[in-house]
Amino acid sequence: MTHISWLELAWCAIPVILVCLIYLAWQGRPSEVLMASARMVLQLVAVGYVLVSIFDNPSPWISLAIMALMTIIAGWIAIRPVRHQRGYFIPALLALLLTVSLHLLISVGLVLQPDSWFEPRLLIPLAGMYFANTMNAISLAAERYQAERRNQVDATQARLNAFHAAMIPQINSLLAVGLVALPGMMTGQILSGVSPLIAVRYQIMIMTMILGSAGIGAALMLWLLGRLNTSPLTKE
Repeated sequence: MTHISWLELAWCAIPVILVCLIYLAWQGRPSEVLMASARMVLQLVAVGYVLVSIFDNPSPWISLAIMALMTIIAGWIAIRPVRHQRGYFIPALLALLLTVSLHLLISVGLVLQPDSWFEPRLLIPLAGMYFANTMNAISLAAERYQAERRNQVDATQARLNAFHAAMIPQINSLLAVGLVALPGMMTGQILSGVSPLIAVRYQIMIMTMILGSAGIGAALMLWLLGRLNTSPLTKE
């Protein structure tokens, strides 16, 4: 696999600069893109060093602590579009916890079957993908549900509309995979020298788990909003 030096990695700043130029040309503010890009780099470098340490010293307690932290952070990010409203955080947190746990059980416990369920080399990357996609689905569902209810749409119809909106990226990715794009995990495995036929099996597992975690997570979030009698129109 090709080794990328830090100097060579610096060329990746070109797309960021181009996007910032578009912001400036259209009288926008590129500060958000710059801040997000800088934060991304710092977070990934820090996480890289942490993961090296965790991989060398696997522990079930450390793995569980990381899962708990990821759940809280993902829940907080998921409700970002509706953070000014009361009652979304707990449903988002529960939806993330239950959904990601279920799909980790399926993929790690039933499909991969490692010697240790807490093997961080498997658990953490998989959990990261599941949390990210479930978080995005929940965020889309929450934002659409709030907008529908604000427009006086019936709760049942609002829930259905929100679920459809949350599933658009997931359905699009399923339709495009293999024809339009090779997903990140499959591309990474191929670049590292793994046979494409083996990479395909892993990618099928990932795509089905992501579909399930996003769909069930969004549905559970919307169901909990109704069960907990949350009013999306009530401000804090």
